Amino acid sequence: MRFFKYDAVVIGGGVLGCFAARNLSEYRMKVALLERERDLCAGITKANSAIVYAGYDNKPGSRKAELCASASRDMARLCRELSVPFVRCGSLMAAVGPQGEKTLARKYADGLANGVGPDGFGILSGAEARRLDPALSGRITAALYSETVGTLNPWALGLAAAENAAANGVDFFRGTEVVGIARTEDGYRIQTSGGAVFFAKAIINAAGIYSDKISELVCPAAFCIVPERADFMILDTRAGGFVNHIIFCESETKGKAVSIVPTVDGNILIGASAIAADGDRETLSTSKCGLDEIEKAAKEFLPGIPLDQKIRSFAGLRPNPYEVTQEGSVSDKSIHDFLIGEPAGFPGFVNFIGVKTPGLTCANEIGKYAAELVADRIGCTEKNPVFDPRRSAEPRFTDLDPEVQSRRISVDRLLGRIVCRCKKITEREIRNAIHGEVGATTFDGVKRRSGACMGRCQGGYCTQRILEILAEELEVSIDKIESDRKNAWCVREFEK
Repeated sequence: MRFFKYDAVVIGGGVLGCFAARNLSEYRMKVALLERERDLCAGITKANSAIVYAGYDNKPGSRKAELCASASRDMARLCRELSVPFVRCGSLMAAVGPQGEKTLARKYADGLANGVGPDGFGILSGAEARRLDPALSGRITAALYSETVGTLNPWALGLAAAENAAANGVDFFRGTEVVGIARTEDGYRIQTSGGAVFFAKAIINAAGIYSDKISELVCPAAFCIVPERADFMILDTRAGGFVNHIIFCESETKGKAVSIVPTVDGNILIGASAIAADGDRETLSTSKCGLDEIEKAAKEFLPGIPLDQKIRSFAGLRPNPYEVTQEGSVSDKSIHDFLIGEPAGFPGFVNFIGVKTPGLTCANEIGKYAAELVADRIGCTEKNPVFDPRRSAEPRFTDLDPEVQSRRISVDRLLGRIVCRCKKITEREIRNAIHGEVGATTFDGVKRRSGACMGRCQGGYCTQRILEILAEELEVSIDKIESDRKNAWCVREFEK
């Protein structure tokens, strides 16, 4: 049995946990992050709408409203600091009738109350909206425009925060599931599935879809996560440019609003549906009804959208929080605000319960709040004198000037070997993805870090070569390479 001692431990390696770890590393304390999956950002973060919200979609006075507006204003600076691509493309929340128009008016008033605008923020007529985005349907009667809404790659942001945290001294333990937590005289004892035991003065619970289960290891159940499955689809870069802004489709019914997002990689992302997961926290299969739902909404608001360019569909889970009554039953009313803080009587145990939209936007702000709370609680308020918030990153090789490419290839021949033809990812970039501060040890981890397999063929050409490189770098046989989850082998050996 192995024993580890830390000042603070973060449970969960999604974008929230990675930013909590990064913000903790700003203090003079010893920090670890524990993630049950084989890689970081492999849960809620990897199936995300990729939107950085302005702050008009939250109830005034709520914690969401307070954090979202300030986080949105700071996002460009944060992404420069972490070398993460971010595009502030603006958004149009489009309505096709009186109910939708009422929603726009309410959200406009909420936005003003939350500090959004007034410049670059306002309600447009249908004709004005179509001048900004000609692909919009002639049925559009009005649209709420916000110039500050943007988009980025969710896992790129989370992994950048993790790499920066690691560079500042945070230890990462992947494939490490927490199975028990007990109070100690000066903090908490954390038991993991692999037998390792961690002692910490403070814990930040950022376990996403399992955040309620982690909380229940410490204190009586007060909240329950009811998972909801969300379907998405991706259109090829050939469809890029079809829309200029993020389009929010505000339905006349009470259905889930669908978004059409021009991504930083030049694709179009459409999503998301809202399908009851019936308590299932593991299954990530798409549903025909969900995909049909988002296709129908997309065609209603953008009749010419080239859905024939679809290259992939995928599903994710949303952590909807509900209160648990004193009798132990789950309330039928969901909680719409962020639940962040210490349960009464459990100092130093900080919960992030049911953080969903706009969790991506607010990840750094949430992490900063939690880190300050923990530092004050355990008396580690002294700042880390060598903390460096900057993360440098090599530009994609394909984005370099041809002369620069030639010079680099003459020095490093692996830059001249294209592994992923669709995205023009080189062998050197694949190997660098494995050797980063928190390098990839899984096939999907390589995809997230390098961008390989994200093009039109979806890995049809490059999968085998990536598996070979991973096996070589990790010094294992190719049948030992996993996708993301434990024992999810990419290649299976069959008995003869």
